[in-house]
Amino acid sequence: MRILVADCSAEYSGRLNASLPLAKRVLLVKADNSLLIFSELGSYKPLNWMAAPCTLKDITPPNADDDVDTPTPEKVLRVTSDKSSDVLEVTLQHIYSDETYDLGEDPGLIKDGVEDHLQRYLAEQIERIGEGAKLVRREYPTAIGPVDIMAIDANGEHVAIEIKRHGGIDGVEQLTRYCELLNRDPLLAPVHGIFAAQTITPQARVLAEDRGFRCLILDYEEMKGTEDDSLRLF
Repeated sequence: MRILVADCSAEYSGRLNASLPLAKRVLLVKADNSLLIFSELGSYKPLNWMAAPCTLKDITPPNADDDVDTPTPEKVLRVTSDKSSDVLEVTLQHIYSDETYDLGEDPGLIKDGVEDHLQRYLAEQIERIGEGAKLVRREYPTAIGPVDIMAIDANGEHVAIEIKRHGGIDGVEQLTRYCELLNRDPLLAPVHGIFAAQTITPQARVLAEDRGFRCLILDYEEMKGTEDDSLRLF
């Protein structure tokens, strides 16, 4: 993991065009060459990024002429997508810190028992999201973390599923980040989102539906096949 703190600007071109003016930011460059740009604001969502598979070139520009007032950037990071024409170019005007760390093997996110079981049961019972649905895999890897479940619906389109015990706004934001990233991959798009939980707050439901996601309530006892020992009239 390479971590840079620098005054930088950025230009993203390709299927979408976006730019970031010069400001002090944090850059993360992962071992797979994916690059993420963060600022002090915006919670933990990156301002812009290039996901793997991609190629990164570290370019040191030539010295500026003496009569040119514009400062020469110390370095340019140019990241190109291996699957499309997308390019993210970050110009570093001043580098405060440039450090590389070996993080070693990561065991992955360990979830509490109920949430992990919900994920396993839903993967085994994937048609709960819709008739004809098929499982792609659990813990589907992305550059910003694993999606709980990736599936394909009856129409052959991908569905990213975020699972929580108690669904709040943070979970919807997490699903939003995954879907935004996955939909930039032409081999996956369109990717739909499902927010699944035992309970979902009214605010989270409104936000999820506003962003085009489906909400799915999971009955843990029913999914694990536990019989209800209470008395029944019928």
